[in-house]
Amino acid sequence: MIPGGGDVVLEESMQNNKMVDETTLAVTLEDRREAAKLDNVGKHEPKLSENGIPADVLEKLLPGDDIIELEEPVVSGGFFYRFIKRSFDVVSCGCALIILAIPMAVIAVKIKSESEGPVIYAQRRVGKNGKVFNVYKFRSMYTDAESRGAQWAQDEDPRVTPFGKFMRKTRLDEIPQFWNVFRGDMSLIGPRPERPAFCDEFEKRIHGWHYRTMVRPGISGLAQVAGGYDLLPKEKVVLDLEYIEQRNVALDLKIILKTLGVVSTGEGAR
Repeated sequence: MIPGGGDVVLEESMQNNKMVDETTLAVTLEDRREAAKLDNVGKHEPKLSENGIPADVLEKLLPGDDIIELEEPVVSGGFFYRFIKRSFDVVSCGCALIILAIPMAVIAVKIKSESEGPVIYAQRRVGKNGKVFNVYKFRSMYTDAESRGAQWAQDEDPRVTPFGKFMRKTRLDEIPQFWNVFRGDMSLIGPRPERPAFCDEFEKRIHGWHYRTMVRPGISGLAQVAGGYDLLPKEKVVLDLEYIEQRNVALDLKIILKTLGVVSTGEGAR
């Protein structure tokens, strides 16, 4: 553990990355479906990778033909740190689920009143040591959002409902993940968990991508507060591995405070 490492890692990362503001775009279900019909006239179904990801999505996420080799990080944080981290996760998320019970009910009613589909959806993600688990979120997209294969978050995403835009901007859609943290699938702070299909594709070009799973994934992390959604996978993984090597109580608290700032301003939402 490096003394003062939290300050150095967070400040240096912040200097090289900017959060991206979002312009809210309200799109009705009828408008979105009509636009999709017009856009697909004369077009063929998109080419998918063996993992079911559209080829054009992968080209944007993994531009060029370079193969990146990453060194295995040395995981920091001893028994005392892990005990403090887990205790804080359990107590804070347990209290949050109780305190936010009524707001969660209001959110559920709003989601159901705006579009068809479940209030909360489960999505398979890769957790610690490669274990796949269900991550929970309030549904912010239309139910057929990924009918053409797994997609990556983008600016002014037409798949997102009007209220979904607000939830993403304020990160309210992430509230159900407090349950993931409480039960031990995740931590408040750590590398964001990714879907198995994307992990498989990223590992082909970013050798060592799986090193991110050496620790519990988090609701927020260094990559999210230092760069946000605008970073490419090869940039995010560098920040994730920096966190794994430098993590300590001070750094976790700084990331939590920065995350609260991002939530209050809506920076970097999609």
